[in-house]
Parts: sequence; structure tokens; C-alpha cells
Amino acid sequence: MQFIRLVPLLGVIISPLLAAAEKPNIVLLFADDLGRYASAYANPAQPSPNDIIRTPVFDRIAAEGARFDHAFVSVPSCTPSRGALYTGRHFFRNGSFSQLHSRWVKGMPDPSDAIVGMPVALQRAGYHIGWSHKSHIPERLLGGKQRHYAPAGARINSFSEQVTKNPKAREQIFGEVRKNFQAFLADRKDSQPFFYSFNPTNTHRTWVRGSGKALWGLAPEALKGKLPPFLPDNEVVREDVADYLGEAMAFDAACGVILDELAALGELENTIIVISGDHGAPGFPRGKCNVHDFGSGVLLSIRWPKKIEAGRVVKAPVSLIDLAPTFLAAAGTTSVDDPDGQNLLPALGPEGDDRKLRGHALIGREVHVGGAREGYMPYPVRALRTAEFLYVRNFKPDRWPMGDPKSAAGEAVPSDKVLEDTRSTFADMDASPTKTWLIKNRFNDGLESILRDAWEKRPEEELYILKHDPHQIRNVAGDSAHAATLEKLRGQLMAELKAKKDPRLTDDFDRPPYLDTSRE
Repeated sequence: MQFIRLVPLLGVIISPLLAAAEKPNIVLLFADDLGRYASAYANPAQPSPNDIIRTPVFDRIAAEGARFDHAFVSVPSCTPSRGALYTGRHFFRNGSFSQLHSRWVKGMPDPSDAIVGMPVALQRAGYHIGWSHKSHIPERLLGGKQRHYAPAGARINSFSEQVTKNPKAREQIFGEVRKNFQAFLADRKDSQPFFYSFNPTNTHRTWVRGSGKALWGLAPEALKGKLPPFLPDNEVVREDVADYLGEAMAFDAACGVILDELAALGELENTIIVISGDHGAPGFPRGKCNVHDFGSGVLLSIRWPKKIEAGRVVKAPVSLIDLAPTFLAAAGTTSVDDPDGQNLLPALGPEGDDRKLRGHALIGREVHVGGAREGYMPYPVRALRTAEFLYVRNFKPDRWPMGDPKSAAGEAVPSDKVLEDTRSTFADMDASPTKTWLIKNRFNDGLESILRDAWEKRPEEELYILKHDPHQIRNVAGDSAHAATLEKLRGQLMAELKAKKDPRLTDDFDRPPYLDTSRE
């Protein structure tokens, strides 16, 4: 009788272990402010900065898995972008973390309080979870502060500063990356599957001027003729871009350390590897905070041997809100957060087809830098990015998209009176050598279109035909020849915003609880 009773008990004990062994590990390698920059994206027919960057780790993941040529964030601002990724929801559905530097009224009901998030859902499914470095969202969504692993240090976040001062710091920093990952793994129980998110911030400013060439051999002059047309092609801007690409190469090298550790542990083949970033480049026109491709398009590759076809190239637009449903599906569980994203896996196997995907990305933003506009007002914009078009709706075209023009003292002034303090004026664009140059030379002939794209007020609607205008600089929204397309995309965007109850449709982002007007 004892034996008979032990058999079902043994089954109860063993079954979860077998189930755990079948679940893949998931490693998300997630850069700060890194747009779509990797050597795998180089295209001889379309000169770009990707022609000079070298990212062997991203390229490997793309070659052994899938590369996404049109991946977009939900919002080109760090907190809401990361919140959307970890929940799988459009950013505007995430309550107090739908904006950076939130002015949520304390004590008022917050829709985000009920959100569980993808990492915790994985934890409930038996995963060991953790992250290193940046979170910028409520830590409970990542399992709590105790799930943060950086005991060896965080010098990767200031890579060029550290290595410029001390060349030996390069290997020391990569050693810290390894040790932080090892510390995370040390808390793993037996063969427990794990989710780990590596979130360094070195691709966020500031980085050392000239470091792209000094540390990575990226000659600024090699970028001549390869910059998008909304950037001045001069020595200052080319050096700024080269330095940015150098930090991207440092991120790629750090990702390689984690892959090496996975291989050494024998875990690489049972691990989903994802490399991406939270939005586009900081401190450049049309970059971070903009819904155009330069600001919202990001690199994305996913590797999962035997599940994702090697060399798969996805041309259809996807959104990073799709990662949470994808990870949960791979782990054999689902989200309780009513996600808007879709599971990408059915499109990535041997029978994969882009037509299985949604085929568009919804992008937008509200507050980025808190005091960028008078009264702490956001810049409300939503966009629909399809394979053929980018449609943009600027809900408050009377507001400055990159923040109010200000003097060095922080006082509002006419746009032609701004001084060379690159932090206080147009504050939604990060301070940078490029921004300083633009402000200093704003009266030069030939810069009118660049300054317009950088920070001038924008029309209520924008429409770009990507086949003829890949850099999205010719707005045809006012052209009667494209009226039907404009009407169709406008209707599609507004229908989705209404279906998802976007608070912007009733201007709720301009008042409590989204905006605490009682605070100075």
C-alpha cells in the first residue's frame, strides 16, 4: 500500500521538474537610447551609419535566428517604452508609468496598480527572474528590488568615460558584466528556467567626444554622405554619431560576454536571446522623443534554436509590445494584463510568414522631460507605422514638440532668441554637440528644413510615403492626391485609440490624475 501511494506522489514531484526543463530560458539584452544600428542592417543600396559600425554579436543572433528590419517602440521615451515592453500594452494604458517624470496625483486611483507584468508572470510560472542596471519602471514589475543584480559594479553604464581614463577598464568592465550575470545565476534553483534582462545605459549621453575613433576605430569622416538628410553632414555631427556608434559597439561586446557565459554553462541552446533597445538616438533631430523612424525604430533580433528559423528576415512592422506575449507563449503561460501585443513565434518558424503578423505599429508619447513646456504640459502625438506609410497625428500643434524655446536662465523666449544652453531650451532633445551646433548656427542659410524637423511646431497631421521618402521629410498630408490614404490611416489610428480607450482622446493627460497641477 505504501508503494501504491508513493507512485502518484512521485509523479507530482517529477512532473513540475520535467515541465521546468522543457521551458526555455529567456535573456533580454536591452540597450538605452539605441536605435536601429548594427552592421547586419548595412545595405549597399542605402548608405547609412550601419556601414561603419561592427556588431558581431547582434549579427550572430540575427544570422542564427530572426532579424527584424522594422521594429518599433510603443513610445520613444524610456519609462513608458520599458513599461510597454514589460506589460505588452500600449504605453497610454499603463497609468502612472505611461509618461517619463510622471506627475501622477498621489492618492488617486492608478490603473497601473493592477498590472502584473511579464517578468512576474514568468516567475509565477516557475522562472527565476532578475535584471541588471536600468529599470525606470516600478521595480515590482521586475520582481522587486531584490531581483536587481549588479554586485560587481555598473561601470558599463559609463563605458567611454571609464576606458578613456583607464584603458585597462575595458576588460574590467566586461568582467563586471560577467560577474553580475553569474550572481543572478547563483540564485537559481537547480535547473530552474530563468529570465534575465541586461539594461546598460552607456548608449545614453553623455559619452566622451572622440571616443568612437579612439576606442573603436570609427573614423567620423567615414560617415560623410551616410547621415540621414535631417542631420547636418559636418565634422561636429559626424563625430557625435561616431561616438554614439562606439557606445553601441561596447553594448554589443557586453552582450557577447553574456552569450559566452551561457555557452560555458551549456545553456545557450535552450535560451531565447533577444537584442533590442528602448528608442532612438538622443540629442539629434528626429531622434529620441519623435515618432518618426529615426526616433522610434530600433534594432531587434531573436534567436531560439529549432524554434526560430535561422536567417529569417522579418520585413513587416512589429512593436516591442509583442515581446511580452512572445516570451510568455514560449514559457507555456499567458498574461493577465490584457496585452495589446501579439505572439511573434507563429511567424518565425520554418512555415513563418510576415502575413501572420499585425502589419503595423502604434507609436506615441506624452510627457518626456517634465518642465519642457510651460505648466508641465505634454506633447501629445500618436502615429501609425505600416509597411508603406507613416501617419502622424499631432493633437496639440500649438505646442512645441521638443519643448519650449528658452533662454539660459530657463525663461520662455521666441525661438530665434534661444541661447546656447542646450539643456533648458527644447528640453525634450538631449544636450549634445549636435544640438549646440544647431543652436549656434541656427541663422545659417540652408538649415531651415533641418531646424524645422528638429524642433519647430508641427502640423496637425503628417503623412509620409516610405517608398519615395524613407527618411520621412516630405509631408504629403495636404496633397489631395493622397487624401484617400490619409483618410484611411486616420480612421485606422483613431479606431484603435478608441478601442483601447486612450486617455488622450478626452485630453485626460492634460489634467489630474495624469497631471498634478498643484505642484510647482
